[in-house]
Amino acid sequence: MVVNAPFWQGKKVLVTGHTGFKGSWLCVWLQQMGAEIVGFSLESNTQPNLFEKAKVSENMKSIVGDIRVPDEILKICLKERPEIIIHMAAQALVRYSYSNPIETYQTNVMGSLHVLEAAKQCESVKSIVMVTTDKCYENKEWIWPYRETDRLGGHDPYSSSKACMELLVDSYRKSYLSGQHECAVATVRAGNVIGGGDWSEDRLIPDIIKSFIAKKPVRIRNPQSIRPWQHVLEPLSGYLLLAEKLYLEGDKYTGAWNFGPALDDAKTVGYIVKKMANNWGNSQWELDTNDQVKEANILKLDCTKAYEVLAWKGRWSIDTALEKTIEWYQAEQNKMEMQAFCYQQITEYTQGYKCK
Repeated sequence: MVVNAPFWQGKKVLVTGHTGFKGSWLCVWLQQMGAEIVGFSLESNTQPNLFEKAKVSENMKSIVGDIRVPDEILKICLKERPEIIIHMAAQALVRYSYSNPIETYQTNVMGSLHVLEAAKQCESVKSIVMVTTDKCYENKEWIWPYRETDRLGGHDPYSSSKACMELLVDSYRKSYLSGQHECAVATVRAGNVIGGGDWSEDRLIPDIIKSFIAKKPVRIRNPQSIRPWQHVLEPLSGYLLLAEKLYLEGDKYTGAWNFGPALDDAKTVGYIVKKMANNWGNSQWELDTNDQVKEANILKLDCTKAYEVLAWKGRWSIDTALEKTIEWYQAEQNKMEMQAFCYQQITEYTQGYKCK
């Protein structure tokens, strides 16, 4: 099933974290479909960033604020009266969370609580998608993919904070956002997203691209680590499908959902680096032997629920995702108009483009 563009025409959507990598791609897609978007987020924390490169603020109402501050999101909800909330604001870096655990929990847990409280008090809200992560599972370092019913956990503060967020959402769904309130809420757990426009610190693809541009060898920490890599448009398509179902059919679609790639697209870090180097040309990589913090070595997602209930399925293989990511950064290096280029890639995705 593809995203139903006519549904989004004229819909009032609140997106938290809209200045981030995933949030910017989501807003561009919503703009292309004619939604009325209000964004609430801190300013982008990287330079350059996709939010500015794609001129995302031109076709939406962009509000700068901090999700950790009580009542800020409530005031926006009561004033703007959104019908749908997609909550993406987060402290999303594992290694950063080790150095900044308080900020991580404040943002990911208390920030999410503020969103739920606002939704509870705003009658216009009919559908809420709360974005967590595939790392919310208690990782047993086994070869089997994780299902939505598997135990939550997390060794690092980031993963733990997202597991806490899952429990928080489940509590609010059962205690407040059901029955007469007529507001349906779900959580979504995606794999490692890649795509053009990500300049975040300490992430594989941005690190690779920076090294390519600087013509330096890429330094890799864990070349054998396996992750569920997917292009950013893949989980976003799942979020949009789910938000529509929650809006139209309510409690039938609440709960937790995995949106990950096909199991054979869960590749090692080494595979990703080699593929990108081949696509970019004249690039090398080397092992980073510095002391490392603990990260999961094997992580895969079972997306059977999304396949069977939502008829959702990824459209781009990992090789296609890497090809489209390289194309985006090379277009940016060639000074192309990146808002139009984002629109082009979204159109290619929705029309079922496949790698040659």
